[in-house]
Amino acid sequence: QGGLRQSLADLRQQLAWVERLDVTSGPVTGSLSQSVSSKDDVDPENDFQREMSFYQQAQAAVLEALPRLQQLHIPTRRPDDYFAEMAKSDQQMQKIRQKLKSKQEAMERSERAKQLRAMRKYGKKVQTEILQKRQKEKKNMLNAVKKYQKGLSDKLDFLDEEQAPAQGNKKGSASQRIKKGPNAKRRYKNQKFGFGGKKKGSKWNTKESFNDVSGFRSKVAHSKGPAKGGKKALNKRPGKRARQKMKSRAR
Repeated sequence: QGGLRQSLADLRQQLAWVERLDVTSGPVTGSLSQSVSSKDDVDPENDFQREMSFYQQAQAAVLEALPRLQQLHIPTRRPDDYFAEMAKSDQQMQKIRQKLKSKQEAMERSERAKQLRAMRKYGKKVQTEILQKRQKEKKNMLNAVKKYQKGLSDKLDFLDEEQAPAQGNKKGSASQRIKKGPNAKRRYKNQKFGFGGKKKGSKWNTKESFNDVSGFRSKVAHSKGPAKGGKKALNKRPGKRARQKMKSRAR
């Protein structure tokens, strides 16, 4: 009991209001409160009304305490350069960012995989349709051939249908072969680096070069001119057979 009385005495100390900051008030009334105005209107079983009454009571306490703090010249707003320490360290926030980034990348990879699967599925579907179409055409042609062999039909239209696309392909290939001029790659390189001129056969004689004898010199051509200066030829060592003959003569 002594401890309880001591605690009660501590609570009853007459301290300044700035040290206590206790405000007793009811809910906000007037234009600021529209849903709940008194305690009697609050249904304790209704979570929304109960939480709203707490919010309005806190709002009323703030509206009552702010003017008193302003009268005591106590600032109630943080300065613009106020530095607040984060509840979590920078390392923890970095881990969170990396985790969020990895989740986003995983979602992007999953989305790309879905798109690839859809494209493969569509491509497979188109390929299956083409194969089915070819099989159907082949089956129809075989049936027509059997009917013709049995004498049930005297029409050879299926042969004309087979030859028509083949001729079209031949014409297309011939038109491609007849195509003249350099290809697109060659034209691009000519435009970028310039066309250096004809290389093949550049050293061939022409009629003009054959008849042009202005650069001909008879002395040089027939080796009658002065000999070119240079080092004298050194004495070379005779070959093996010559050395053997020289030895046999010396004996």
